[in-house]
Amino acid sequence: MDNGLKGREKFAYGLGAVGKDMVYMLSASYILYYYQDIIGVGAAPMGLILLIARVFDAFNDPVMGIIVAKTKTRWGKFRPWLMIGTLTNAVILFLMFSAPPSLDKAGLTAYAAVFYILWGITYTMMDIPYWSMVPAFTESGKEREGLSALARSCAGVGSAIISIITVKAVSFLGHNFGGNEAEYERIGYARMALIVALVFIVFISVTCLFIKEKSTVDMKTASVKEMFSALLSNDQAITMVLAIVIVNTALYITSNLVIYFFKYDFSPAVWEDNYTLFNVAGGGFQIMAMMLFFPLLRKFINSLRIFYLCFAMSFAGYFILLVESFLLKDNVYFLLIPAFLIMSALGMMNVITTVFLANTVDYGEYKNGRREESVIFSMQTFMVKAASGVAAFIAGIVLHRCRINSDKDAAAGMSISAASRTGLRMSMTVIPMFVLFIGLIIFAKKYILTDKKLEEITRELKKRGGETG
Repeated sequence: MDNGLKGREKFAYGLGAVGKDMVYMLSASYILYYYQDIIGVGAAPMGLILLIARVFDAFNDPVMGIIVAKTKTRWGKFRPWLMIGTLTNAVILFLMFSAPPSLDKAGLTAYAAVFYILWGITYTMMDIPYWSMVPAFTESGKEREGLSALARSCAGVGSAIISIITVKAVSFLGHNFGGNEAEYERIGYARMALIVALVFIVFISVTCLFIKEKSTVDMKTASVKEMFSALLSNDQAITMVLAIVIVNTALYITSNLVIYFFKYDFSPAVWEDNYTLFNVAGGGFQIMAMMLFFPLLRKFINSLRIFYLCFAMSFAGYFILLVESFLLKDNVYFLLIPAFLIMSALGMMNVITTVFLANTVDYGEYKNGRREESVIFSMQTFMVKAASGVAAFIAGIVLHRCRINSDKDAAAGMSISAASRTGLRMSMTVIPMFVLFIGLIIFAKKYILTDKKLEEITRELKKRGGETG
């Protein structure tokens, strides 16, 4: 391995993260809204579709990790799948947000199911090799932590861009360029998906051009049974994937429901403006947390303590959001306080969980004598998508129980009943708090990879390497 990563390599890797998380956030945060509120598929069936797709990924994602591990080409192990997955996923993304209006409700439900499952498969094809590259061409410690932090920061930028611009961009793209005024959202989402898909292809192409697999570790091939056995024997990897799914489930429950909170409860008349402002602030806080707050805090306290601090910030943010949703009357600026706490915590958590997961690769080699980057990072991919599926299912049930109908059945901007408002407010705050509390308990009891333990593991692996060399 040479003396560190070059600036253009860091830039190219980070740019890929921006593109892929733009795609992911468009799907994770707006697919339920698109099919339920705009297209007219029932909330409960749509939530069930999203959950079933994630169950399917439980089998698809680890298998993809095994395929990546066994791949050998002149272009390397990761980049071929990164490019193939990107091209196919971009096409599926556009088709997923271009549901034919001529289909009846049953046809639209089937269309949503088919294309969402295909989207998950193709996203896995590029996401696993992208993250598997981290431990494959970085060393544990500052280089790996630095690259992981950069990639997660850039991923946060991609997510934030989509959160900030989507509603306004959809309105602009749907109302202009000959759009049908009565169906501007349906047309706007199709055009938005096309633009994001093209940006995605360009950004990942830059990654593939400039990132070289400088010294991939010797990844021995193994059977599916041996791979699952190795993963399940890595208790720290299991702990981290559970932490990842819990943190992301809490976030996606809120992101799936908050758009309905603004549209039907908080400020129906000007919901697009207030929702956009809320997301601009939240996205900005998330980016600052990853790029500024985390590096600053890291100078004074270790990542483990920052992780616990993030839990505390999240709890405080959700509690304040709950109180303000009942007490405030159309004053969106007060909502920026919980947005700061929740999104800053999320930004730092995303960086930390990636670093922790990369460390479990070393732990697995230390404990089992095998490095299983692709399998472990395929579980990260699955868990993040599982979180979005579980969250969408919960959100679908909430919308069904709160009787929040789609625009096909109720006028846009129309307020909802007092009982529905109460249920929506409680669901988007209390449920995420409960999910995070469970995650905190699991993590505190199971995670053992402190800085001292990691130093011990590094010394032992270097000793083994010297003995075999």
